[in-house]
Amino acid sequence: MTKVKRRRQRVTYGKVVKDKMEKTVVVAVTRFVPHPLYGKVVRLVSTLKAHDEKNESKIGDRVKIVETRPLSKDKHWRVAEVIERGEKSQQA
Repeated sequence: MTKVKRRRQRVTYGKVVKDKMEKTVVVAVTRFVPHPLYGKVVRLVSTLKAHDEKNESKIGDRVKIVETRPLSKDKHWRVAEVIERGEKSQQA
């Protein structure tokens, strides 16, 4: 029996910026990196599409997303949990 070496899942946190699709949300992930030449810390924002099976995430929510197998052309993440509800989620 051979042991299969599995890659560790990457985990990141972000804010939901779009939720109009079925079972998919767009999450903005912010990172701070130093500029290679000048050293100033620069904010970089990446937008990732994440699978949300129950459609429970709304715009403004802070979510934890984990990397998964490719679910579509550009959807490689899934929502693990909603950490904090945004203002729009609390009103509805």
